Amino acid sequence: MQVVCLQEEAFYALFDKVLEHIEGKVKDKPAKWIDGEEAMSIVKIKSTTTLQKLRDEGKIRFSQPQKKIILYDRDSINEYIENYARETF
Repeated sequence: MQVVCLQEEAFYALFDKVLEHIEGKVKDKPAKWIDGEEAMSIVKIKSTTTLQKLRDEGKIRFSQPQKKIILYDRDSINEYIENYARETF
């Protein structure tokens, strides 16, 4: 086993670089659960009624952690769009 000794300044500089790297990875990955506005933006609809219809018909997954908060699964929305994709000739 090896022991590495660092000066305090070097340790904190290294620590900051590690944090920057991790934050960069987290920012690149989109959130799994999104709000209704972002869901409507992805599906390119303007009506909350249409979004509710998709939810009620089970075409997209959602979660309702509180009475007035509804979150949508980004992956299920992308899958819904892929289901209607047409292949080229």
